[in-house]
Amino acid sequence: MDKYRIDSHKLIYHIPRVNDWLSGEMVYPIYAEIATSGTCNHRCTYCALDYMEYQQRFLDKKVLKERLSEMARLGIKSIMYAGEGEPLLHKDIGEIILHTKNAGIDVALTTNGAVFIPKLMKQTLAAVTWIKVSINGATKETYAKIHGTRAEDFDKVIKNIGEALKFKRENNLECAIGMQMILLPENWHEAALLAEKARELGVDYLVIKPYSQHSFSRTTVYKDFRYSEYMNLGETLRSMNTKDFQVIFRENTMKKWDDGKRNYERCLALPFWSYIDAGGNVWGCSAYLGDERFLYGNIYQNTFQEIWEGDLRRKSMQWVGSDLNTSQCRVNCRMDEINRYLWELQHPSGHVNFI
Repeated sequence: MDKYRIDSHKLIYHIPRVNDWLSGEMVYPIYAEIATSGTCNHRCTYCALDYMEYQQRFLDKKVLKERLSEMARLGIKSIMYAGEGEPLLHKDIGEIILHTKNAGIDVALTTNGAVFIPKLMKQTLAAVTWIKVSINGATKETYAKIHGTRAEDFDKVIKNIGEALKFKRENNLECAIGMQMILLPENWHEAALLAEKARELGVDYLVIKPYSQHSFSRTTVYKDFRYSEYMNLGETLRSMNTKDFQVIFRENTMKKWDDGKRNYERCLALPFWSYIDAGGNVWGCSAYLGDERFLYGNIYQNTFQEIWEGDLRRKSMQWVGSDLNTSQCRVNCRMDEINRYLWELQHPSGHVNFI
């Protein structure tokens, strides 16, 4: 069982805000993704945001902390630090994480783990709800090829994960530490080996997920890759589960990638989340970074409340609600399952009272 609902969604736990939205009220996001850094120390072959060009830009710590405190007051409940670059490359990321948690917002990290050094890990791990390390190979050679880095980084990342797990155990911390592999033609044969390594390390889970082609990405080598012939991996990988370790084989998401169909005609999820890039721009959708129809404002120029209640967002939401063709959106976008849920709420099938 996927106890973290990684292959599904968690909007079902936020019924009051969903009810407000259904009633036509303006709601603030539950979740936000923030890119503290525009640059990255890896050049992964599958990178969806390669078109952002790994810019050497970093969010201003002072402004970000002010906005984080404000966002907490407005009802934002969680923030994942990830984005178009490697979030841990920000020199003040430790202070930013601690401020986020102290403001009352849950914190998560998606990282390649190469710079999650013991000093930073010990500073922040108690404040982090979960950390997911991207590791797309079980051998140095495959890892280096896919991540576009040196083979030595593989050992470095494994060591950093091990140090984090040791610190977690010694201090009885609740942070979930996981690993993630995007299943590709170059690494599918190493999925079981990576699961073995993950279980031996003692991580909480390993996610095996499909690739998803970004509309703007310069990378197109995987756009025709299909997962039907790899579904049998699920049974093998799930057989490795224990009471303390779980392989989350995202079979549902893989089937959707192969099928490409949606049950919704409009994107309804945008009120519940947002994205802030490393330049401070606030976007409605991370799949359309650079498309100004999804640009709400900039945290250097306005407060988050002014941005969320401003004209740019209002016009964007009107356009999304009437003109955005979701059939052209990224398959398996981050809000796909939420859109399926919200569309069904607005367009229920018959006999709904027979619960």
